[in-house]
Amino acid sequence: MKKSQYDVVIVGGGLAGLSAAAYLSHHGKKVAVIERGKLGGRAMTINMKGFQFNFGAHAIYGRDQSHLTLMEKELGLKLYWSDFTQMKAKYDLGDEVSVVPSNIGGLLQTKLLKGMDKFRFAYHILFTTLGFEKGDPNISIQQWLDKKKVSPAVKEMMLNLASSNFFTGEPEKIPSDVFFGYYRRLFKTNIPVSYIQGGWEKLIAEFVRVIEGNGGEIIAKTKVTSLLTDGKKVKEVYTKKMKYTAEDFIFAIPPEELEILFEHSPIEKDLQGYSSYEPTYVMFYDIGLKKRIDSPYTYIFDRDRQIFISDISYYDMEAAPPGGQLLQAVAYLKSKDIHDPYAHNRIKQEIEAFYDKHFEGWRKQLVVPRVSKVAVVQAIKWTMHQRGLPTTFSKLPNSHFAGDWCQGEGQLSELSFSSSYSVCQRILKKQAEQKGA
Repeated sequence: MKKSQYDVVIVGGGLAGLSAAAYLSHHGKKVAVIERGKLGGRAMTINMKGFQFNFGAHAIYGRDQSHLTLMEKELGLKLYWSDFTQMKAKYDLGDEVSVVPSNIGGLLQTKLLKGMDKFRFAYHILFTTLGFEKGDPNISIQQWLDKKKVSPAVKEMMLNLASSNFFTGEPEKIPSDVFFGYYRRLFKTNIPVSYIQGGWEKLIAEFVRVIEGNGGEIIAKTKVTSLLTDGKKVKEVYTKKMKYTAEDFIFAIPPEELEILFEHSPIEKDLQGYSSYEPTYVMFYDIGLKKRIDSPYTYIFDRDRQIFISDISYYDMEAAPPGGQLLQAVAYLKSKDIHDPYAHNRIKQEIEAFYDKHFEGWRKQLVVPRVSKVAVVQAIKWTMHQRGLPTTFSKLPNSHFAGDWCQGEGQLSELSFSSSYSVCQRILKKQAEQKGA
Protein backbone atom coordinates (compact mmCIF):
# COMPACT_ATOMS: atom_id res chain seq x y z
CA MET A 1 0.00 0.00 0.00
CA LYS A 2 1.37 3.41 -1.00
CA LYS A 3 2.10 5.95 1.74
CA SER A 4 1.94 9.76 1.76
CA GLN A 5 3.15 12.08 4.54
CA TYR A 6 1.55 15.47 5.31
CA ASP A 7 1.48 18.09 8.04
CA VAL A 8 -2.33 17.83 8.18
CA VAL A 9 -4.74 15.34 6.62
CA ILE A 10 -8.38 16.46 6.43
CA VAL A 11 -11.10 13.86 6.09
CA GLY A 12 -14.17 15.47 4.52
CA GLY A 13 -14.42 18.10 1.80
CA GLY A 14 -17.47 20.09 2.87
CA LEU A 15 -17.34 23.74 3.93
CA ALA A 16 -15.47 22.95 7.16
CA GLY A 17 -12.90 20.68 5.53
CA LEU A 18 -12.23 22.92 2.54
CA SER A 19 -11.97 26.10 4.60
CA ALA A 20 -9.53 24.39 6.99
CA ALA A 21 -7.45 23.10 4.08
CA ALA A 22 -7.34 26.54 2.46
CA TYR A 23 -6.37 28.25 5.72
CA LEU A 24 -3.63 25.77 6.66
CA SER A 25 -2.13 25.52 3.17
CA HIS A 26 -2.05 29.33 3.01
CA HIS A 27 0.00 29.23 6.22
CA GLY A 28 2.57 26.90 4.72
CA LYS A 29 1.27 23.52 5.83
CA LYS A 30 1.41 20.49 3.56
CA VAL A 31 -2.25 19.50 3.42
CA ALA A 32 -4.38 16.76 1.89
CA VAL A 33 -8.19 16.74 1.74
CA ILE A 34 -9.92 13.40 1.24
CA GLU A 35 -13.58 13.58 0.17
CA ARG A 36 -15.64 10.50 -0.62
CA GLY A 37 -18.18 12.36 -2.79
CA LYS A 38 -18.48 15.77 -4.39
CA LEU A 39 -16.62 18.73 -2.95
CA GLY A 40 -18.83 20.99 -0.85
CA GLY A 41 -20.83 18.27 0.88
CA ARG A 42 -24.34 19.63 1.46
CA ALA A 43 -23.25 23.03 0.10
CA MET A 44 -23.90 22.36 -3.57
CA THR A 45 -24.99 24.46 -6.52
CA ILE A 46 -26.99 22.77 -9.26
CA ASN A 47 -27.47 24.48 -12.63
CA MET A 48 -30.86 23.76 -14.22
CA LYS A 49 -32.13 25.54 -17.34
CA GLY A 50 -29.97 28.56 -16.63
CA PHE A 51 -30.90 28.81 -12.92
CA GLN A 52 -28.46 28.20 -10.07
CA PHE A 53 -30.17 26.28 -7.28
CA ASN A 54 -28.14 26.28 -4.09
CA PHE A 55 -28.83 23.37 -1.78
CA GLY A 56 -29.45 24.56 1.72
CA ALA A 57 -29.55 28.06 3.11
CA HIS A 58 -26.62 29.79 1.45
CA ALA A 59 -27.11 33.17 3.07
CA ILE A 60 -24.25 34.26 5.35
CA TYR A 61 -25.47 35.82 8.61
CA GLY A 62 -23.65 38.69 10.28
CA ARG A 63 -21.00 38.86 7.56
CA ASP A 64 -18.91 41.54 9.28
CA GLN A 65 -18.78 39.33 12.39
CA SER A 66 -18.31 35.99 10.61
CA HIS A 67 -15.30 33.69 10.51
CA LEU A 68 -15.74 33.38 6.76
CA THR A 69 -14.96 37.10 6.48
CA LEU A 70 -11.82 36.60 8.58
CA MET A 71 -10.73 33.87 6.17
CA GLU A 72 -11.74 35.91 3.14
CA LYS A 73 -9.45 38.77 4.14
CA GLU A 74 -6.53 36.62 5.27
CA LEU A 75 -6.62 34.20 2.33
CA GLY A 76 -7.46 36.77 -0.34
CA LEU A 77 -10.64 35.00 -1.43
CA LYS A 78 -12.15 36.64 -4.50
CA LEU A 79 -15.76 36.88 -3.37
CA TYR A 80 -18.39 39.40 -4.41
CA TRP A 81 -21.17 40.09 -1.96
CA SER A 82 -24.69 41.49 -2.06
CA ASP A 83 -25.99 42.61 1.30
CA PHE A 84 -29.54 42.20 2.49
CA THR A 85 -31.74 45.30 2.39
CA GLN A 86 -33.29 45.43 5.86
CA MET A 87 -36.29 47.56 4.94
CA LYS A 88 -37.28 45.05 2.24
CA ALA A 89 -37.71 42.31 4.86
CA LYS A 90 -41.32 41.96 6.01
CA TYR A 91 -43.57 39.87 8.21
CA ASP A 92 -46.91 38.75 6.80
CA LEU A 93 -49.51 39.51 9.47
CA GLY A 94 -52.49 38.26 7.45
CA ASP A 95 -54.15 41.44 6.23
CA GLU A 96 -50.98 43.56 6.22
CA VAL A 97 -47.19 43.34 6.31
CA SER A 98 -44.73 44.79 8.79
CA VAL A 99 -41.00 45.45 8.98
CA VAL A 100 -38.90 42.73 10.63
CA PRO A 101 -37.44 44.38 13.77
CA SER A 102 -33.91 42.94 13.57
CA ASN A 103 -32.30 46.35 14.15
CA ILE A 104 -33.29 49.67 15.73
CA GLY A 105 -34.65 51.08 12.46
CA GLY A 106 -36.88 48.07 11.99
CA LEU A 107 -37.91 48.17 15.64
CA LEU A 108 -39.19 51.73 15.33
CA GLN A 109 -41.29 50.89 12.26
CA THR A 110 -42.60 47.42 13.07
CA LYS A 111 -46.29 46.84 13.75
CA LEU A 112 -45.57 43.63 15.64
CA LEU A 113 -44.73 45.52 18.81
CA LYS A 114 -46.57 48.50 20.23
CA GLY A 115 -46.10 51.01 22.98
CA MET A 116 -43.96 49.85 25.88
CA ASP A 117 -43.26 46.49 24.21
CA LYS A 118 -40.95 48.24 21.75
CA PHE A 119 -38.92 49.59 24.66
CA ARG A 120 -38.96 46.19 26.40
CA PHE A 121 -37.68 44.52 23.26
CA ALA A 122 -35.02 47.25 22.81
CA TYR A 123 -34.00 46.64 26.43
CA HIS A 124 -33.37 42.96 25.70
CA ILE A 125 -31.41 43.83 22.55
CA LEU A 126 -29.22 46.29 24.46
CA PHE A 127 -28.55 43.96 27.39
CA THR A 128 -27.83 41.06 25.04
CA THR A 129 -25.42 43.15 22.98
CA LEU A 130 -23.58 44.31 26.10
CA GLY A 131 -23.32 40.74 27.36
CA PHE A 132 -25.59 41.16 30.39
CA GLU A 133 -28.18 38.72 29.02
CA LYS A 134 -26.41 35.36 28.78
CA GLY A 135 -29.16 32.89 29.47
CA ASP A 136 -28.77 29.66 31.42
CA PRO A 137 -27.31 26.46 29.91
CA ASN A 138 -29.74 24.44 32.02
CA ILE A 139 -32.98 25.93 30.70
CA SER A 140 -34.50 26.51 27.27
CA ILE A 141 -35.30 29.95 25.91
CA GLN A 142 -39.01 29.27 26.51
CA GLN A 143 -38.30 28.47 30.17
CA TRP A 144 -36.08 31.54 30.46
CA LEU A 145 -38.77 33.81 29.02
CA ASP A 146 -41.36 32.34 31.38
CA LYS A 147 -39.02 32.66 34.36
CA LYS A 148 -38.32 36.33 33.56
CA LYS A 149 -42.04 36.98 32.99
CA VAL A 150 -41.38 38.60 29.63
CA SER A 151 -44.48 40.18 28.10
CA PRO A 152 -46.37 37.96 25.61
CA ALA A 153 -45.70 40.24 22.62
CA VAL A 154 -41.94 40.47 23.28
CA LYS A 155 -41.79 36.73 23.95
CA GLU A 156 -43.48 36.00 20.63
CA MET A 157 -41.13 38.40 18.84
CA MET A 158 -38.03 36.76 20.30
CA LEU A 159 -39.24 33.27 19.37
CA ASN A 160 -40.10 34.45 15.83
CA LEU A 161 -36.57 35.78 15.42
CA ALA A 162 -35.21 32.49 16.72
CA SER A 163 -37.24 30.58 14.11
CA SER A 164 -35.78 32.73 11.34
CA ASN A 165 -32.14 32.48 12.34
CA PHE A 166 -32.03 28.92 13.69
CA PHE A 167 -34.25 27.56 10.87
CA THR A 168 -36.47 25.70 13.31
CA GLY A 169 -40.19 25.28 13.77
CA GLU A 170 -39.59 24.66 17.47
CA PRO A 171 -37.62 27.70 18.69
CA GLU A 172 -38.85 27.25 22.25
CA LYS A 173 -36.47 24.25 22.62
CA ILE A 174 -33.28 26.24 21.93
CA PRO A 175 -30.99 26.42 25.01
CA SER A 176 -31.18 29.95 26.40
CA ASP A 177 -27.39 30.38 26.54
CA VAL A 178 -27.10 29.37 22.85
CA PHE A 179 -29.93 31.77 21.99
CA PHE A 180 -28.32 34.79 23.67
CA GLY A 181 -24.83 33.89 22.49
CA TYR A 182 -26.06 33.91 18.91
CA TYR A 183 -27.93 37.20 19.19
CA ARG A 184 -25.10 38.88 21.06
CA ARG A 185 -23.10 38.55 17.84
CA LEU A 186 -25.96 39.23 15.45
CA PHE A 187 -27.15 42.43 17.15
CA LYS A 188 -23.66 43.87 16.78
CA THR A 189 -23.55 43.34 13.05
CA ASN A 190 -24.04 46.05 10.48
CA ILE A 191 -24.67 43.42 7.79
CA PRO A 192 -27.31 40.95 9.05
CA VAL A 193 -27.60 38.83 5.88
CA SER A 194 -25.43 38.58 2.76
CA TYR A 195 -25.25 36.48 -0.39
CA ILE A 196 -22.19 35.42 -2.38
CA GLN A 197 -22.46 36.11 -6.09
CA GLY A 198 -22.41 32.66 -7.68
CA GLY A 199 -23.55 30.89 -4.50
CA TRP A 200 -21.81 27.90 -2.95
CA GLU A 201 -20.22 27.02 -6.28
CA LYS A 202 -18.15 30.21 -6.25
CA LEU A 203 -17.07 29.83 -2.62
CA ILE A 204 -15.98 26.21 -3.11
CA ALA A 205 -14.04 27.17 -6.25
CA GLU A 206 -12.20 29.84 -4.26
CA PHE A 207 -11.23 27.40 -1.49
CA VAL A 208 -9.96 24.96 -4.13
CA ARG A 209 -7.96 27.74 -5.80
CA VAL A 210 -6.19 28.60 -2.54
CA ILE A 211 -5.56 24.97 -1.61
CA GLU A 212 -4.07 24.00 -4.97
CA GLY A 213 -2.24 27.32 -5.31
CA ASN A 214 -0.39 26.56 -2.06
CA GLY A 215 0.53 23.00 -2.95
CA GLY A 216 -2.36 21.31 -1.17
CA GLU A 217 -3.75 18.06 -2.51
CA ILE A 218 -7.45 17.28 -3.01
CA ILE A 219 -8.39 13.61 -3.28
CA ALA A 220 -12.05 13.46 -4.36
CA LYS A 221 -14.37 10.47 -4.69
CA THR A 222 -12.19 8.54 -2.25
CA LYS A 223 -13.42 7.17 1.05
CA VAL A 224 -11.37 6.86 4.23
CA THR A 225 -12.15 3.34 5.42
CA SER A 226 -10.21 3.07 8.68
CA LEU A 227 -7.55 4.64 10.89
CA LEU A 228 -4.71 3.55 13.16
CA THR A 229 -3.95 4.89 16.62
CA ASP A 230 -1.17 4.07 19.06
CA GLY A 231 -3.44 4.79 22.02
CA LYS A 232 -2.23 8.39 22.29
CA LYS A 233 -2.74 9.83 18.82
CA VAL A 234 -3.91 8.97 15.32
CA LYS A 235 -1.02 7.67 13.26
CA GLU A 236 -2.56 6.98 9.85
CA VAL A 237 -5.82 6.94 7.92
CA TYR A 238 -6.47 4.46 5.14
CA THR A 239 -8.30 4.47 1.84
CA LYS A 240 -8.63 1.47 -0.45
CA LYS A 241 -5.26 2.07 -2.10
CA MET A 242 -3.36 4.51 0.12
CA LYS A 243 -2.39 5.27 3.68
CA TYR A 244 -1.89 8.85 4.83
CA THR A 245 0.24 9.91 7.78
CA ALA A 246 0.33 13.36 9.36
CA GLU A 247 1.17 15.34 12.47
CA ASP A 248 -2.49 16.31 12.83
CA PHE A 249 -5.81 15.10 11.43
CA ILE A 250 -9.04 17.03 10.98
CA PHE A 251 -12.22 15.00 10.68
CA ALA A 252 -14.92 17.07 9.00
CA ILE A 253 -17.43 14.26 8.54
CA PRO A 254 -20.81 13.74 10.26
CA PRO A 255 -21.08 12.06 13.69
CA GLU A 256 -22.51 8.81 12.31
CA GLU A 257 -19.40 8.37 10.16
CA LEU A 258 -17.11 9.36 13.03
CA GLU A 259 -18.55 6.67 15.28
CA ILE A 260 -17.75 3.99 12.71
CA LEU A 261 -14.28 5.34 11.92
CA PHE A 262 -13.23 5.68 15.58
CA GLU A 263 -14.58 2.33 16.71
CA HIS A 264 -12.12 0.65 19.11
CA SER A 265 -10.20 3.93 19.50
CA PRO A 266 -9.56 5.76 22.82
CA ILE A 267 -12.44 8.19 22.05
CA GLU A 268 -14.98 5.60 20.93
CA LYS A 269 -17.20 6.19 23.96
CA ASP A 270 -16.81 9.99 23.76
CA LEU A 271 -18.35 9.99 20.28
CA GLN A 272 -21.28 7.75 21.12
CA GLY A 273 -24.68 9.38 21.04
CA TYR A 274 -23.95 12.21 18.61
CA SER A 275 -25.06 10.14 15.60
CA SER A 276 -28.54 9.79 17.11
CA TYR A 277 -29.04 13.54 17.36
CA GLU A 278 -31.88 15.03 15.33
CA PRO A 279 -30.82 17.41 12.54
CA THR A 280 -32.63 20.63 11.67
CA TYR A 281 -35.01 19.78 8.84
CA VAL A 282 -36.85 22.11 6.48
CA MET A 283 -38.74 21.90 3.21
CA PHE A 284 -37.29 23.84 0.28
CA TYR A 285 -39.46 24.88 -2.65
CA ASP A 286 -37.42 26.89 -5.15
CA ILE A 287 -38.87 28.21 -8.40
CA GLY A 288 -37.13 29.58 -11.47
CA LEU A 289 -39.26 32.11 -13.38
CA LYS A 290 -38.67 33.29 -16.95
CA LYS A 291 -39.80 36.82 -16.09
CA ARG A 292 -39.42 38.81 -12.87
CA ILE A 293 -42.47 39.48 -10.76
CA ASP A 294 -42.02 42.81 -9.03
CA SER A 295 -42.49 42.88 -5.27
CA PRO A 296 -41.96 45.59 -2.63
CA TYR A 297 -39.90 43.16 -0.53
CA THR A 298 -37.19 40.57 -1.03
CA TYR A 299 -38.03 38.56 2.10
CA ILE A 300 -41.48 37.78 3.45
CA PHE A 301 -42.16 35.60 6.51
CA ASP A 302 -45.46 33.98 7.47
CA ARG A 303 -44.97 33.67 11.20
CA ASP A 304 -48.12 31.57 11.73
CA ARG A 305 -47.19 28.88 9.19
CA GLN A 306 -43.42 29.26 9.68
CA ILE A 307 -42.70 29.81 5.97
CA PHE A 308 -40.56 32.45 4.30
CA ILE A 309 -39.76 33.39 0.71
CA SER A 310 -36.49 35.03 -0.39
CA ASP A 311 -35.88 36.63 -3.78
CA ILE A 312 -32.46 35.05 -4.32
CA SER A 313 -31.94 36.60 -7.76
CA TYR A 314 -32.39 40.11 -6.33
CA TYR A 315 -29.10 39.63 -4.47
CA ASP A 316 -27.28 37.04 -6.57
CA MET A 317 -27.12 38.26 -10.15
CA GLU A 318 -25.86 34.87 -11.35
CA ALA A 319 -28.80 32.93 -9.90
CA ALA A 320 -31.18 33.46 -12.86
CA PRO A 321 -30.89 34.13 -16.61
CA PRO A 322 -31.30 37.75 -17.80
CA GLY A 323 -34.82 38.93 -17.04
CA GLY A 324 -35.55 35.83 -14.95
CA GLN A 325 -36.09 35.36 -11.25
CA LEU A 326 -35.17 32.71 -8.68
CA LEU A 327 -37.31 32.53 -5.56
CA GLN A 328 -36.66 30.26 -2.60
CA ALA A 329 -39.35 29.25 -0.12
CA VAL A 330 -38.40 27.55 3.13
CA ALA A 331 -40.82 25.94 5.57
CA TYR A 332 -39.62 24.92 9.03
CA LEU A 333 -40.58 21.36 9.92
CA LYS A 334 -41.67 20.32 13.37
CA SER A 335 -40.57 16.91 14.66
CA LYS A 336 -44.01 15.41 14.03
CA ASP A 337 -43.95 16.51 10.36
CA ILE A 338 -40.59 15.05 9.32
CA HIS A 339 -41.80 11.54 8.48
CA ASP A 340 -45.41 12.39 7.65
CA PRO A 341 -46.13 12.44 3.87
CA TYR A 342 -49.55 14.03 4.49
CA ALA A 343 -47.84 16.89 6.34
CA HIS A 344 -45.40 17.25 3.43
CA ASN A 345 -48.24 17.65 0.93
CA ARG A 346 -50.06 20.10 3.20
CA ILE A 347 -46.95 22.25 3.67
CA LYS A 348 -46.20 22.16 -0.06
CA GLN A 349 -49.70 23.48 -0.76
CA GLU A 350 -49.26 26.18 1.90
CA ILE A 351 -46.04 27.30 0.22
CA GLU A 352 -47.74 27.48 -3.17
CA ALA A 353 -50.54 29.55 -1.63
CA PHE A 354 -47.91 31.85 -0.09
CA TYR A 355 -46.32 32.27 -3.53
CA ASP A 356 -49.79 33.03 -4.96
CA LYS A 357 -50.35 35.73 -2.37
CA HIS A 358 -47.06 37.60 -2.75
CA PHE A 359 -45.86 36.73 -6.26
CA GLU A 360 -49.10 36.62 -8.20
CA GLY A 361 -48.79 35.01 -11.62
CA TRP A 362 -45.72 32.90 -10.79
CA ARG A 363 -47.32 29.74 -12.17
CA LYS A 364 -47.48 31.23 -15.68
CA GLN A 365 -43.81 32.26 -15.51
CA LEU A 366 -42.58 28.96 -14.07
CA VAL A 367 -39.62 27.40 -15.90
CA VAL A 368 -38.31 24.93 -13.34
CA PRO A 369 -39.26 24.06 -9.75
CA ARG A 370 -37.06 22.26 -7.23
CA VAL A 371 -38.70 20.77 -4.17
CA SER A 372 -36.86 19.08 -1.30
CA LYS A 373 -39.57 17.87 1.06
CA VAL A 374 -37.19 16.96 3.89
CA ALA A 375 -33.80 18.66 3.71
CA VAL A 376 -31.08 18.92 6.37
CA VAL A 377 -29.84 22.49 6.90
CA GLN A 378 -27.81 21.70 10.02
CA ALA A 379 -26.60 18.33 11.27
CA ILE A 380 -27.56 18.98 14.91
CA LYS A 381 -30.68 20.77 16.09
CA TRP A 382 -29.75 22.76 19.17
CA THR A 383 -31.97 21.71 22.07
CA MET A 384 -31.47 21.14 25.79
CA HIS A 385 -30.53 17.53 25.00
CA GLN A 386 -28.39 18.20 21.94
CA ARG A 387 -25.13 20.10 22.09
CA GLY A 388 -22.37 20.29 19.50
CA LEU A 389 -19.48 17.83 19.31
CA PRO A 390 -16.24 19.13 20.93
CA THR A 391 -13.57 20.08 18.40
CA THR A 392 -10.94 17.97 20.21
CA PHE A 393 -10.53 15.33 22.92
CA SER A 394 -7.52 15.12 25.26
CA LYS A 395 -7.26 11.36 24.72
CA LEU A 396 -6.29 11.91 21.05
CA PRO A 397 -4.88 15.46 20.94
CA ASN A 398 -3.82 15.32 17.28
CA SER A 399 -7.41 14.61 16.19
CA HIS A 400 -9.62 17.63 15.54
CA PHE A 401 -13.27 17.91 14.53
CA ALA A 402 -15.06 20.56 12.47
CA GLY A 403 -18.48 20.98 10.89
CA ASP A 404 -21.94 22.29 11.63
CA TRP A 405 -22.36 19.44 14.13
CA CYS A 406 -19.50 20.80 16.26
CA GLN A 407 -19.19 23.40 18.97
CA GLY A 408 -18.61 26.86 17.60
CA GLU A 409 -20.14 30.28 17.11
CA GLY A 410 -23.22 31.09 15.07
CA GLN A 411 -25.56 28.72 13.28
CA LEU A 412 -25.73 26.92 9.92
CA SER A 413 -22.60 27.46 7.79
CA GLU A 414 -21.05 29.75 10.41
CA LEU A 415 -20.71 26.73 12.72
CA SER A 416 -18.63 25.05 10.01
CA PHE A 417 -16.42 28.10 9.53
CA SER A 418 -16.02 28.92 13.22
CA SER A 419 -15.19 25.33 14.24
CA SER A 420 -12.78 25.07 11.30
CA TYR A 421 -11.10 28.36 12.22
CA SER A 422 -10.59 27.41 15.88
CA VAL A 423 -9.16 24.03 14.87
CA CYS A 424 -6.71 25.69 12.45
CA GLN A 425 -5.54 28.14 15.11
CA ARG A 426 -4.91 25.27 17.53
CA ILE A 427 -2.95 23.24 14.96
CA LEU A 428 -0.81 26.18 13.86
CA LYS A 429 0.04 27.05 17.46
CA LYS A 430 0.84 23.47 18.40
CA GLN A 431 3.00 22.74 15.37
CA ALA A 432 4.86 26.04 15.83
CA GLU A 433 5.58 25.16 19.46
CA GLN A 434 6.78 21.68 18.50
CA LYS A 435 9.03 23.14 15.80
CA GLY A 436 10.42 25.69 18.24
CA ALA A 437 11.13 23.01 20.82
